[in-house]
Amino acid sequence: MIFTVAIDGPAAAGKGTISKEVAAHFGFAHLDTGLIYRATGARVLAGEDPLAAAQDLRPEDLQRDDLRTGEVAQAASKVAVMADVRAALVAFQKSFARREGGAVLDGRDIGTVICPEAEVKLFVTASDEVRGERRYQELFGKGQDVTREGVLSDLRLRDKRDSEREAAPMKAANDAVVIDTSEMTITEAVEAAVAAVGTVLR
Repeated sequence: MIFTVAIDGPAAAGKGTISKEVAAHFGFAHLDTGLIYRATGARVLAGEDPLAAAQDLRPEDLQRDDLRTGEVAQAASKVAVMADVRAALVAFQKSFARREGGAVLDGRDIGTVICPEAEVKLFVTASDEVRGERRYQELFGKGQDVTREGVLSDLRLRDKRDSEREAAPMKAANDAVVIDTSEMTITEAVEAAVAAVGTVLR
């Protein structure tokens, strides 16, 4: 069976957690496409050319411990606006999406650019303040030296860059189901996503 679930949305809205749970629930493969850009960004921070880094990405690059840092997130957002870098990474994502057995991909342009033919499209969002607090707690809990104000500022800067970029800006697909997790628990958000997918799979 070939069945694609495209899940988009801004940082810290909960799409990563929801994507993993949806994939596990239905037995689909999961790809956090943001990690591809983060891994490319991390290699650029180490001194590599962006296009060369994208073309030479290896599976182990996605396992690095530093991919969730603010510095790497900003680097990922910067390389994501480069059309040649995006082109180098799109083919891998498209192939993954149509693999046998079903696939869940989460990112910022899955339903609009990577998989416009996806059987289910979700756009997971939340208020800036809620997302900022979630990301602050996540980073602070890992021992990173961050402030609430700094984390919120970084999120808004990244949102602005991702939504205004010329190549594949972040936006909800016209036929996407929007899930606002601002007032939801993780369980409620996952249940909403599973129900949306289940409606189509029936």
